Amino acid sequence: MKLKGIFNIKLFGVPRAVGVGLALRLMVAVALILPALAQQAADRLPVQRPGTVQPVSDAPADSVTDPPTDIGPETIFPHFSDTRFWFSGQANFIFQTHPPFHAPYNGKNSLSPKYEKATSRVLTLYTGVRLNNSTELLVDIEEAGGAALTTGLGVAGAPNLDIVRNPLLSKAPYLGRGMIHKVFALSKDKIENQRSPFSLFDELPRRRLEIRFGKFSMVDFFDQNSVGSDTHFQFTNWSVDNNGAYDYAADTRGYTVGLTADYEDRNWGFRFSEALMPKVANGIDLVWRPWQVHAENFEYELRRGVIPKKAGVVRVLAFTNSANMGIYRDAITQFEKGLVSAPDITYHPWHITRKYGFGINLEQNLAPNFTAFARFGWDNGKTESFAYTEIDQTFAGGLGANGVLWHRRYDRAGLAFVSNAISKDHQTYLADGGYGFLIGDGALNYGRENILETYYTAHVWRGIYVAPGLQHIVNPGYNRDRGPVLVPSFRLHLEF
Repeated sequence: MKLKGIFNIKLFGVPRAVGVGLALRLMVAVALILPALAQQAADRLPVQRPGTVQPVSDAPADSVTDPPTDIGPETIFPHFSDTRFWFSGQANFIFQTHPPFHAPYNGKNSLSPKYEKATSRVLTLYTGVRLNNSTELLVDIEEAGGAALTTGLGVAGAPNLDIVRNPLLSKAPYLGRGMIHKVFALSKDKIENQRSPFSLFDELPRRRLEIRFGKFSMVDFFDQNSVGSDTHFQFTNWSVDNNGAYDYAADTRGYTVGLTADYEDRNWGFRFSEALMPKVANGIDLVWRPWQVHAENFEYELRRGVIPKKAGVVRVLAFTNSANMGIYRDAITQFEKGLVSAPDITYHPWHITRKYGFGINLEQNLAPNFTAFARFGWDNGKTESFAYTEIDQTFAGGLGANGVLWHRRYDRAGLAFVSNAISKDHQTYLADGGYGFLIGDGALNYGRENILETYYTAHVWRGIYVAPGLQHIVNPGYNRDRGPVLVPSFRLHLEF
């Protein structure tokens, strides 16, 4: 692609120190510009636009908006708005690279210290049919391919959430989502609903119970955030777009099979899910014995800001997984007794262990079309990281601005910082030469993995968007001996 040549010539013919300095100056500039734009907008736009945080949530009239829901994303082809059918699509291409960085040693799961470049793609066809006023069938066909930097290894907060973590998987299209969505009305009054691939209804009961059954991604409905959950328009880092410590049930491509129940009231909601877990860490096959291997997810959502008279959302998350997972302390003990040449978390007979964790997810409007967000996550850290990534504790925070502020209504920009950590047992396991499914350098000089990310998404024409971005990763894979790493990116997104 031509874009690759542009990046190579313009950005990376410089020494590493110069590149890092340039990255930090750009990030500081974004951090200074966004609040200034927000203050100007606050002076010009005293009234907040109405909108909702999620398409299926009953948020207050002054809730956080990204983008304003009265316009939605621009698309190449118009969508049907008065029919019981849904048909749309998207294509997301993300090019990333990194210059050489300091690394005195490498392991089999290390991010390569040599210059790399990679382009990922995700193509999705969204379809759906509303069977009656309370039931609909949603089916999405997806194709994911391309490549990832070092095949997705070496960084717990990996820089590209769109990558396929197993390059040996088939490149053929597959069923991404296939679910039945049923709404039970618990009140007679209705609220307007913004139609989307996840909900085709034009209106919903204000108080309701929504049941979904089938194949889906857990983070379609849990841990959502209006400015930090979408690789199509926003950030691309795994631990910025999702809670890194949320080891949610998923196969290699990020999907599971299960049931969700979502109770929604005027200003709050509560959702629960029961789902299947994979056979092995990061595996593509699920275990179809839910009485043995299963995952439970709980989330309470309060649509109220933490700043008086400012809209916001507070979400509290909990999860528990039961699967054939190893215990880090057991693997370390095997190594110390000389039973294995290096600790191996997979070296154990079939047995069911439990992993659990918690999370907090905040959104807070600071000014019209300018929103801050934050996440905290923790899991018990004694049990093997299994389905998402190798993070046992995470703090994340950032800012998101909509282009309405600078008269570019479909544009958006953001800045985020995240700090990830692992448990003491997990640290010892890696230091002794153990490997997880994502990280492992053969040794470890432990330090928190700190990541700064910024992006700007520009609307070019109709449903065509381009987005330059930049990430600065300190202590990749929690190793002070390696890095820092500078990861520029360029995203092309098409909405059909």
